[in-house]
Amino acid sequence: MAAVGDQTLGQSSFSRATSNPATSSTGATGVKVGPNGVAFVSSGIPDLDRILGGGFLLGSVVMIMEDADAPHHLLLLRCFMSQGVVHKQPLLFAGPMKEPRLFLGTLPAPVSSSKEDGRHRTMGVGASSDGQANDEGLRIAWQYKKYFGDEKTSRADNKQEFSNDFDLRKPLERHLLNVQNIECVSTQDADTLSDLQDCCSAFLSKLPRKDGRNLTAGRIAIQSLCAPQCGYFEKDWDMVSFIRSVKAMVRSSNSVAVITFPSTILSNSFCKRWQHLADTLLSIKAIPDEDKNLAKLLTGYQDMVGFLHVHKVAQTNSQVPVILEASTLSLKLRKRRSLVLERLNQAPVDGSSGPSSAASGSCSSSQGSQLDF
Repeated sequence: MAAVGDQTLGQSSFSRATSNPATSSTGATGVKVGPNGVAFVSSGIPDLDRILGGGFLLGSVVMIMEDADAPHHLLLLRCFMSQGVVHKQPLLFAGPMKEPRLFLGTLPAPVSSSKEDGRHRTMGVGASSDGQANDEGLRIAWQYKKYFGDEKTSRADNKQEFSNDFDLRKPLERHLLNVQNIECVSTQDADTLSDLQDCCSAFLSKLPRKDGRNLTAGRIAIQSLCAPQCGYFEKDWDMVSFIRSVKAMVRSSNSVAVITFPSTILSNSFCKRWQHLADTLLSIKAIPDEDKNLAKLLTGYQDMVGFLHVHKVAQTNSQVPVILEASTLSLKLRKRRSLVLERLNQAPVDGSSGPSSAASGSCSSSQGSQLDF
C-alpha cells in the first residue's frame, strides 16, 4: 500500500481523526499524549487524572503536603507507585526507613475488571427482536468498522491500560515486585542529600528526554523528604537545592517525581519556597472520626476519609490557565477499597430539598420581613 508523507493511502477521506488528543496513546504502556504534544502518566487514581487534565505531566515534579494527623498521603503515593509497577515502568523509591523495600509490600493490587468487561460485552450485543434487521445492522457496522470501529476499540483499550482502580485491601503480587527496574533508597539517618541526589541522577540518566511513539517513562517517589528521621531535616537550604536539582533533571527526562513532605515541620518562608518549586501542588487534610457539625454540612460524610486540595496544576506548551471545576475534593473509599474523588456537596438544611449554599443564604435575610406580592 503506497504512502504519501505521513498518511497512508487506502483510508477513506472522511475517516474521523482523533477528536480528543488527550486520549491518544504512545507506543509505550502507561503514557498518554495530550494537547500541544505533552505526555502524561497516570497518578493511579482515575478521578485525579481526569481532574488534572490527563494525569501527571511527564517531566514535572508533583509535591504533596502531608497532614500531621493522618498518613493519608501514603494512599496517593502507593497508588502512584502501583500504577508504575503494573505498567512495568522504572521506579525509584526513597523513604525514611531502614528497609525501604519492605514498603513495596504495602502497594495495592489493581481491581479485577472481569465483571465490567462482561457487562460491556452484554451491552454491546444488539437487543433488536428482528433478526434480519440485526443482521443488516451488523453488516453495515462491519463495513464501517475500518473507519470507526478500530478507533473506538483502541480508545477503550488505551483508557483501560492507562489508569487502574486499585484495591487497597489486596497487596500487589510479589512477582511484579521482583524486577530489576525497581530501586529503593533509605533516607533515614542520612546526614546529607548527596547520596539521594546521585541515585536520582543515575536513575534519570537512563530515561533521556526524547519525542516519538516509543517513550519509556520512569517514576520517582520520595516519601516525607523533610521528616525528622532524616539527619538533614534541619538543613533547609540543602533541601531546597536538592529539589531544584531534581526538578532540573526531571524536566530533561521522561519521568515524573512525586515528593511528599510534612509542611508543619518547615518554616513559613521555606514552605512557600517548596510550594513555588512544585509543578503540581496537592495537599491532604484528614477528617476527624466524629465531627457532627461537618457531618450535617456535607453529604456522604460517612464514606469520606479526607479532603484533597489542588493548589497548582502543571502545564507546558500553553499559555492558557488551567481552570478547575473545584479545587477542594472529598477523598472517599468506594466499598472500603478504592479511592474516589468527588466534588463537595452541601447537605440540605432545615429540610429544604435543594442546595443550601446559595439558596439558604439569599432567603435568610428575607425571613424577618413579609413578602408582599
